[in-house]
Amino acid sequence: MTAADQIRETISKNDVVLFMKGTKMMPQCGFSSRVAGVLNYMGVDYADVNVLADPEIRQGIKDFSDWPTIPQLYVKGEFVGGCDIVTEMALSAELDALFDQNGISYSKEAADRIREANNG
Repeated sequence: MTAADQIRETISKNDVVLFMKGTKMMPQCGFSSRVAGVLNYMGVDYADVNVLADPEIRQGIKDFSDWPTIPQLYVKGEFVGGCDIVTEMALSAELDALFDQNGISYSKEAADRIREANNG
């Protein structure tokens, strides 16, 4: 199975997938930590893929999405973005809307607290 096949299978079998450096419980870079932190805080159930564990997946995800950096968030098979995009979406409530549109369970209260903490 090629890296692209593995990636395609992972994003088709999981509603939310974060390709990251490290794991959701032990991120190994600041950008991955920020996105995992947002998802964890919002109570989103997601699959984490540690790209450091597999060099083919690490390069393969960049080729697959045509996006040069890690982390990369996928929702219902669609590429959402990296750290800056996910952070902006969380602060603008676009992430809430994306989860709502796709039937992804999350804590609306936690999402509101993220915005309050960053607007105050």
